Amino acid sequence: MKNNVFKRIWNFYYEGFTNMTSLGKTLWLIIAIKLFIMFFVLKLFFFKSDLREYDSFEEKSDKVIENLTNPK
Repeated sequence: MKNNVFKRIWNFYYEGFTNMTSLGKTLWLIIAIKLFIMFFVLKLFFFKSDLREYDSFEEKSDKVIENLTNPK
């Protein structure tokens, strides 16, 4: 039963994307590029991880606990 439901969902999206017009494909490409920029490029340059300076798991967990209990 579950396989049938997942197969129907897969076929729904597969047929929708294969029968899409060139305008629709272009719009989905623009959406994919924007998501890539938001999640990968911006994270790399603007949202640096402060936990990289700690070596052990214990030091990282202590820093997280400290930030949760004593926010700036």
